[in-house]
Amino acid sequence: MRFAGVCLITQDVAALRDFYAAVLQLEAVGDNTFAAFVTGGASLSIYSMQGTAQMAPGCMRGTGRGRFTLEFEVDDVDQEYERLTAMHVPIVKPPATYPWGRRSVWFRDPDGNIVNFNALMPVTGA
Repeated sequence: MRFAGVCLITQDVAALRDFYAAVLQLEAVGDNTFAAFVTGGASLSIYSMQGTAQMAPGCMRGTGRGRFTLEFEVDDVDQEYERLTAMHVPIVKPPATYPWGRRSVWFRDPDGNIVNFNALMPVTGA
């Protein structure tokens, strides 16, 4: 088994597509109903709530959003933080380094989902 990706379900595919194209600096494949980004790892897809509901009527009842964090490994968290703030992206948590060897910055996409740009850091001590 191989984890292949995540699909965000939204009311506004175009807004999320444009947002992720800008913050990931990638081009999306698709349209205003479905869009996908191929990264170095898993893919990120965006699909319309209406399309999802048509595929499996009633499946969207009781669903929420923003109860997970999308994570992307980047080369330089601080450089990404500067770029995101220049783009006026809402920052949830400024850059911080943690004892488990990660430095990260959290921000929100237009639907309120948390996105984590993180980098592996040398673990010190022990």
